[in-house]
Amino acid sequence: MKRTLIKHVLSSGNVNDEVLVQGWVKTRRDNKGFSFVEVNDGSCFGNVQVVVESSLAGYDVNVLAAATGASVTVRGILVSSPGKEQSTEIKAVEFKLVGDNGGEEYPLQKKRHSNEFLRTIGHLRPRTNTFGAVFRIRSVCAYAIHKFFNERSFVYLHSPIITASDCEGAGTMFQVTTLNLEEAAAKGKVNYAEDFFEKKASLTVSGQLEGETFACALSNIYTFGPTFRAENSNTPRHLAEFWMIEPEMAFCDLRGDMEVAEAFIKYVISYVLENCADDMKFCNQWVEKGIIDSLTKVVTADFGHLTYTEAIAALEKSGEQFEFPVHWGMDIQTEHEKWLTEKHVGRPVFVTNYPKEIKAFYMRLDEGEKTVSAMDLLVPRLGEIIGGSQREERYDVLKRRIEECHLNIDEYWWYMDLRRYGSVPHAGFGLGFERMIMYLTGMTNIRDVIPYPRTPGNIAF
Repeated sequence: MKRTLIKHVLSSGNVNDEVLVQGWVKTRRDNKGFSFVEVNDGSCFGNVQVVVESSLAGYDVNVLAAATGASVTVRGILVSSPGKEQSTEIKAVEFKLVGDNGGEEYPLQKKRHSNEFLRTIGHLRPRTNTFGAVFRIRSVCAYAIHKFFNERSFVYLHSPIITASDCEGAGTMFQVTTLNLEEAAAKGKVNYAEDFFEKKASLTVSGQLEGETFACALSNIYTFGPTFRAENSNTPRHLAEFWMIEPEMAFCDLRGDMEVAEAFIKYVISYVLENCADDMKFCNQWVEKGIIDSLTKVVTADFGHLTYTEAIAALEKSGEQFEFPVHWGMDIQTEHEKWLTEKHVGRPVFVTNYPKEIKAFYMRLDEGEKTVSAMDLLVPRLGEIIGGSQREERYDVLKRRIEECHLNIDEYWWYMDLRRYGSVPHAGFGLGFERMIMYLTGMTNIRDVIPYPRTPGNIAF
């Protein structure tokens, strides 16, 4: 008999259907003559209740040994349930214990565990209600992202993970090498001519530069893959390995960039709310109360627009005592972003035209050359969720900007070629996938929305 996922049993199963389910025991309650066993297979938030009579063959060795966490196979008939928690339940005709739970050693007891503790058992935390919900939402969100771009004829690009270019120019890259580091240290120098690529190579911090080359041939592309930052930032908002979505559009200016970004955010939120209803209800009740209403308001909002200069002026006049003093030329901090969205504008807002000194070399210089055509999308509760810009398409200006940022222009010869051969205005943005999952679920630590977090001093699992 073919296995049926519990998701389908609960959503489309009919009374008198014969079903075969396999999963893990959430709870077991024994009564005189029978037992109630709640089984979950991870396919959905809900459990299916299995009623097992004590007269069933193997009851003592299978059912009474099936404690929380044990894996089981159940064959039975779907019947109407008199209980208030479910409309149907399974009356077992066969119940088999597949793997016991290790007895008292099983770490996941019925009590609530802290997220900090669950990070220490990252291989088991997906079995909890919270992390089951988070990672189902993560899966559906990923599908929604691909669906959004596919419906708009974007080409999906697999940008390289290993690169010789520093997109951000910050120097916080993980080096990739096959050299013997101990030998190199003993010699006092590194001879990259002896390395695998015969030059210094690193893990990518962004697929943007490579994405631009394909946008200048295929018009609209997007990348969705892992990126890496060797920042020694041990905070709830930073990871060393995370996933980025980076669309790039040819013949597009900053305004067009913002239009796509707004449509993108609204589409993804709507899709998750519609297709993860049970998981989102759990998050709304147990993770962050009111999150569904908050997300719904974003979907229906008319996003605001402020220039960086206007935002700074508003912050200076706010009368708020910020931890980071406000002045023109500073990088806007999270506390400022939340004030702008929650108190000043009252909805999501694009902040545009930042000082060139605090933005990357590839962003297009505005008239007057004090600011660049950059934008950040700020949302209530979180702050920045998207960052993007119109790219500098003028060869001479880009060359000057690379030199001003003290980057090796020889490393960007191919990037410069885009400005020599058929250059066009183009723009794009980046969305940190984990940041998006935090926003959707209400989880407050980025380590809790990625399967296995990589942070300074931590590479467990």
